[in-house]
Parts: sequence; structure tokens; C-alpha cells
Amino acid sequence: MLNKYWGFDTFRHPQKQIINALLGGQNALALLPTSGGKSICFQVPALTRDGICIVISPLVALIRDQVENLKAKGIKATALTGGLKYSEVDSILDNCIYGNYKFLYLSPERLQQDLVLERIRQMPVNLVAIDEAHCISQWGNDFRPAYRNCAVLKEMFPNVPTIALTASATAKVTEDILENLRIGEATVFRHSFARPNIAYMVFEEEDKLYKLKQILRKNPSSSIVYVRNRKATAEIAAHLKANNITADYYHGGITPEEKNEKLRQWLNNSTQAMVATNAFGMGIDKPDVKTIVHMHLPENMESYYQEAGRAGRNGNKAFAVILKNQDDERYLRNQFLDNLPEVQFIKHLYKKLNNYFQVSYGEGENAAFSFNFNQFCSTYKLNPVLAYNGLKLLDRNSVISLSEQFERKTTLQFVVSNHQLFLYLDKNPGVEHITQAILRTYGGIFDNEIKINPKLIAQKTTSEEKKVIAVLEQLAKDEIISYTAQHSDAQITFLVPREDDITINVIAKGIKKQNKQKYKQVASVIRYVNDNKTCKGRQILSYFGEKDTADCDICSVCIQKKQNRISGEVTKIIEEETLKALKQKGMTSRELTESLTFKEKYILDVLKKLLEEDKITINDKNEYELI
Repeated sequence: MLNKYWGFDTFRHPQKQIINALLGGQNALALLPTSGGKSICFQVPALTRDGICIVISPLVALIRDQVENLKAKGIKATALTGGLKYSEVDSILDNCIYGNYKFLYLSPERLQQDLVLERIRQMPVNLVAIDEAHCISQWGNDFRPAYRNCAVLKEMFPNVPTIALTASATAKVTEDILENLRIGEATVFRHSFARPNIAYMVFEEEDKLYKLKQILRKNPSSSIVYVRNRKATAEIAAHLKANNITADYYHGGITPEEKNEKLRQWLNNSTQAMVATNAFGMGIDKPDVKTIVHMHLPENMESYYQEAGRAGRNGNKAFAVILKNQDDERYLRNQFLDNLPEVQFIKHLYKKLNNYFQVSYGEGENAAFSFNFNQFCSTYKLNPVLAYNGLKLLDRNSVISLSEQFERKTTLQFVVSNHQLFLYLDKNPGVEHITQAILRTYGGIFDNEIKINPKLIAQKTTSEEKKVIAVLEQLAKDEIISYTAQHSDAQITFLVPREDDITINVIAKGIKKQNKQKYKQVASVIRYVNDNKTCKGRQILSYFGEKDTADCDICSVCIQKKQNRISGEVTKIIEEETLKALKQKGMTSRELTESLTFKEKYILDVLKKLLEEDKITINDKNEYELI
């Protein structure tokens, strides 16, 4: 199977042991580093047996990539992704029962649907694979409560082996995975998280862009530059291109066609550096990435390990670099801790949400409403970031459900020149005031598609929001702007009856745990970037529970230690040569510089040191001589 479909003659350790365990009917937990070949661990045994493998995966992009890869190999695979009609879901499930399909991929949320569970029960399931299994744990970095539904598969198929897979699990997360999947007796396969070919680097840099250019010019091979927001992807890519480094940007807001073209150019190395938000690279098989650069501090060590691990998959030396400055810690805390919703706020938010839609106490289950988020925040004077995080938390804990459209915003880009725009405004004075406000508020709007907030523009121009939207629609109609609007920006469904504090008390303990974990994770990142004495590779391994490991010898800390050692050895040699010269006669610093073959700066440093140690003195001729 391995050679037939993947072209390999041998397995990587411990793939063969994992496959044998599954074929022997055992449950397994595979803790393998990024690029460790996790998918083969369940795909090979599933192919060797009759029946279908159910694969739970958290990301649509990952699901699509794996399904397409399997199809390209001639393997029958399918997926239940979002946006499918009932008839399409029905047809896919029937195919899995009767059509000799080998793999069905789906999100954990699908396991909450009666239709899906009913049909899976009828399938000839030969294996259950839970990918990115750390999502099941409240102590993991991407906790998804819906992952707790995965245990239903073990109830339905108690004699079918289950394999859980992850590339980033601490001891606590490992324990949580086994418990929640009800596979406590599973064999745990651990492969060291060490990536000896990756040099982990942390540099303190005020001018990060200058350092980035240095790094990419020194290593002109395939690279990923991670940033925290979409705007930065376009700006940094443009800066690199302006400095003759082939670069492009990638984020969730660009069209599928753009994504495919940008990815194609990067995969075939026409583009050296892809500047992207952190989901980029997941599920992409590109073994020759030489350099990963984080321009901002990562959210947690688990995410950082996965993102850094996208470098050097071919085994060649690679670099994972974090560039930091004195503001980064404050930004990190502000983004991930300052807007962390506490239980009391969640209770307040939930009550206001019910009041907003006039849901009565004890009612509301499965009631769905169109939802204007900005209007909701304005009505109750809520901090939008805190409210957004709170709503997402309620969504993750299955109190409410938010449609995917919730994250869409109004976007626009001016598609005419400055000169053409001013001519247009002269002829259409009724739109000038609002147009000028947009131009003053959003920089780069001629060069890139930018998210805008119509409510903010309305406030700045003392207009009504509908007036702003009318102006935008006119500009779009007259082909002055490219414009995408999502006015009612979400649909919200209440999943449980309204019981106010009682509803939130059920999930309060979990919220407190998650918040506490967030603080620990941010503290771990800050500790990692600030510890300049312990080998970076050892720090990462220690975080994942591997103790008593050796220094990597290639990280920024190890290299600095080597340089300090060399510097000390050179100083000792200069000191010996200086004392030997002064033993012959007294000499001025200029005479010493001319007679010794070392740089003047090093000689002056040694003379200062010898004076402090009372080994030499200066005579009345301004000569150095032995004491």
C-alpha cells in the first residue's frame, strides 16, 4: 500500500508500529511532530481492510486537501463540508454506505446531526481517526467543545479501533484526549518533538523589516513570513517586492482563484516569500521551505511549534525566526488577554442577546434571527472586541450558533486613479463628504481591498448608516469602487432555552479553565522569547514534556554561546601576546597595535583589562609595562 499509493519503500518511525497496533484491533494515540507523516498512520490500515474510515478534522481547508490528495491517487474519498444542501448530504452519506468509499471526512459539528449519525451507524466502518485531537482538550490551544461529540463514534463502534493524532500535546492534553475519547487503554506512540535540522532563532529588532530583508537575502529559498492581520500581509509583501525579493500575500479574505494562483506560484518557487496569516501552510505539502519568520509573537507555543515546523520537512537545515521588540509583549497581552471575556461578562452578554431578540425566559431553543453585530454593540454600549470574543465563546460551548457570515465585513477598493476620482466628485458633490471621510480613515484603499465600518463613517460624517451604504452603492454602480457588502452580518441561532445565569453556570467552570490556560500560554511564549540562556530547542522540548535533552548547537542561544566562547579564547590569546611583547620592553598602544596582528579595538580592550587586574601599568613616557 505504501509503495503503491505513496511511492515509499519504508515507513518513518513509528508509523509501522502504529499501523500494526491498529490492524491488531488496538486503539492508539499518535503524538508526532509536524511533518511526521500522521495521515499515513490511518490511511494505510484503512486501505488494507474492507469498509470505510471516518475521519474527524477541524478545518475545511485540511479536509479538502486530504480528500483531493486521496482522489488524485485513485482512492475513493469524500467529505461533508459546509454549504451543502440536504439532498447533497443525503447523497454523500448513501454513497458511503453503498458505494465502496474508503474515507469520509467531516467536522466534529456534523456529529450533532441526527441524519449524519443515523447513516454512519449503517456504514461498514473499519477505523475511526480523530485528527488534530488536541482540539478535544480544554488545556489545548484550539479547544473546540464539538470535539467532545467524537466519543459517540466509540459508543457506536466499540470494537472498531480509534486513532487520535496530534502534533502538539502536552502531558495534560494527552490525558484529556484519552479520557474524552474513552480510549484510556490506548497505546500511546510518542516520537520526539525534536527537529534537529531547524535552527530556532529569536532576535530583538527595532527595525523588523530591515532584519527580514537581511534574512531572506541571506537565505534566498522558499519562505513563509507570518503576521497577525490581513493588512500586514499585503503591506509587507509590497515592501519586499519593492526591495527586489519575490513575495506575495495570502489570507482568508482573498478569492479562491487568487489563493490557487498565489499558492501555485509559491509551490513552484516562482515566489520566494509568502506573507500570510497563521493558517497558511496547514495541510500543504512543500518539503523545501527554508525559512519561517514570525513578525509578531505567536499566541501560544503549540501554534508556534506547528508553524515553525513547516520549515525543513526535507530534512535539510532550516530556520524558524521570531523577530521581537519592546512593544510585542504588550501587544500580545492586549490581543489575547485584555479582551478575554470573564464569566460575569458572558452572563451580561447572554442576557442582552436574549433581550435584543425579545426571547422570553424558558423559550428560544432553535430560534434563529438575522443579527447586526454593530447595531447590537451600539444598543448596549458593548466593547465590540470583547463582545465578539464572548459570542464566539458561546458558540464554541453550543449555547448559540453563529453563521459563518458573522465574520464577513463591508470591503471596498477604489478602482480609479486619484485624478479620475476628483473629476467624479466635482460632478457628484452629494457623495463627496462621505467619500472624503473614507479616504481619510482608511489608508491604502487605492492599492488593496480594505474592510471598512460603515457605522464609523456615519458617525464621522454625522450621517445615518443607510446614507453611507447608499453612497457606497452609487460609487459601485458608477464603477468608482469595487464593493462587497454584508449588512445583516450574521445569523444567530439559540441552541438552548433561555435560563440566564443558570445557562452560563453550566459552562462557567470551563470558561474559567480556558481563561486560566490562556494566561499560562501567553506567559510561556513570553518566557520563551526572553530566555537567552537556555537552548531554544531544549525550551521547546521541555514545554512538551521532554526533559534532560541536549543543546541543539544551532539556535540563537547556542550560537551566541559559541561566539562568547570564541571571543573569550581570542581575548586570552591577545592577552598572552601582549604580556610577551611587554616583557621585552615598554610600549605605547600604537606600538603594540603595529607589532601585534590583532585589531586595535581588541588590543585596547585587553590593555584596559590588564590595567584593572594590576598586571601592567603606564609609565611617565605613556608606555605600558609589566608590574
